[in-house]
Amino acid sequence: MENFFLFVIMSILLIILPGPDTAIATKNTLAAGRAGGFKTIFGTFCAILIHTIAAVVGLSAIIVKSAFLFTVFKYVGAVYLVYLGVKTIWAIKNKKTTKQDEIVSTNKYANQSHFKQGFLTNMLNPKVAVFFLTFLPQFVDPGTSTIGPFLLMGLTYAILTAIWFVLYIYLVDQISAFMKKPRTTTVIESITGAVLIGFGVKLAFEKGSQ
Repeated sequence: MENFFLFVIMSILLIILPGPDTAIATKNTLAAGRAGGFKTIFGTFCAILIHTIAAVVGLSAIIVKSAFLFTVFKYVGAVYLVYLGVKTIWAIKNKKTTKQDEIVSTNKYANQSHFKQGFLTNMLNPKVAVFFLTFLPQFVDPGTSTIGPFLLMGLTYAILTAIWFVLYIYLVDQISAFMKKPRTTTVIESITGAVLIGFGVKLAFEKGSQ
């Protein structure tokens, strides 16, 4: 495998760029602390592993080459991102600060929802499949089997993603006292909701690979 170190550097630069995963992790960390953030990132991690396996068995190639399948994944992912954004903004209007509401908000289904949000946000984004199909082959020796290198790079990318977001969640949690002030939270959640909607709309109008 060629230029593995370069692959790691490029992956880190891509991972730290803000995107839908960052928006979801920020929202859930502010809402439920580290537990919510870690559940979200675990969902993202699992989705990346599935994308890796899909790339290895050729499913990613099918999705990218089929205009119909790419469109299906694109619009499902876009709708889900817009849904999360609207839900985030709508929750601001209905937010209550009573102790009972705080207890209800920490029920056992909350963390499951965080995992599902992280998983689906990444899993339903066809650009991730495109990334694996177009980015990974650049670091594989021509004429050799791609199974081993693809697995190695996919796992490396997933681990780097997890490490970055663990650090990011700790940072967000450390300054959460400031970020959880009612006015600050309202502004952040409004921006997060708008960003999610923006990513969803951008994804919906993005042209697929033909």
